[in-house]
Amino acid sequence: MKGLTDIPGIKVGHVSDLKAITGCTAILFENGAVGGVDVRGSATGTQELDTLNPLHVTDKIHGICLAGRSAFGLEAASGVRKYLEGKRIGFHAGRFIVPIVPAAILYDLPVGDASVRPTREMGEAAAAAATDGMVEEGCVGAGTGATVGKMFGMDRSMKSGIGTFTMQCGAATVSVMVVVNALGDVLDPHTGKIVAGARKAKDSHEFADSAAAMRSGMAAGFTRSNTTLAVVATNAKLSKTGATKLAQLASLGMVRAISPVNTMSDGDLVFGLSLGEVSANIDSLGATAAEALAQAILRAVRSATTMGGVPGYFSV
Repeated sequence: MKGLTDIPGIKVGHVSDLKAITGCTAILFENGAVGGVDVRGSATGTQELDTLNPLHVTDKIHGICLAGRSAFGLEAASGVRKYLEGKRIGFHAGRFIVPIVPAAILYDLPVGDASVRPTREMGEAAAAAATDGMVEEGCVGAGTGATVGKMFGMDRSMKSGIGTFTMQCGAATVSVMVVVNALGDVLDPHTGKIVAGARKAKDSHEFADSAAAMRSGMAAGFTRSNTTLAVVATNAKLSKTGATKLAQLASLGMVRAISPVNTMSDGDLVFGLSLGEVSANIDSLGATAAEALAQAILRAVRSATTMGGVPGYFSV
């Protein structure tokens, strides 16, 4: 399993600043991809999402850029566009080529050096580094500064990153890549056990259970500063409406693996992509995508290492 690049036509590239603890990720579709999006969180930072609306004139997108450092990271998307323009990949507007590159960011300003942000040059470098080989997971690219379990503040949070997972759905393939930077805790959906999240104290190895605290009436102590970003792709043939539905159904995997999730403090969203001609039932694809997303979320925290004083999975 290579991850998201198991879907033919997808390339992924990361640029990571391990000193500043941030980065960006470029996902390229040089032959185009039919896209949709589902936004469930209330603290999103995005660009060009309107191009994914079934009523928008563009029929395909050519890349996605994910980046850290909140709204400042949106600058990286212009570098992805610049790279694709140089390859003459994009929407043909007369004699001009306009690459369509939706983007989304996560809030990692409290980790590392907040004065360092993903730039246009970093975005271009991530696009140039994109390959169809195995997708690197953990604290890389847009996941370099990702953390989870921030209900009680950063001192009791844990490190997270990028995870990816692929499943078969009959003759079709479904693959997910996710950057997990959630307010809530990450659960094993098959046991309900917390595997990464807020701890009872700064030096504790015991979990506090963020959802239980919220049910008791406690408000989040670290607000509007979290986001889980997922990209779900298939080689099944879908319209823009179908790709949107795929994203919606895949979002249920986020609900299974993160608690609490989709809060006023999270900017959670899922991109849905179709690259291929395989025939498949959308409900079956969605059920598969939800499970793949839940598994990718687990991989994101289990592959994370300690950085910036925030403990990783193997440290707890």
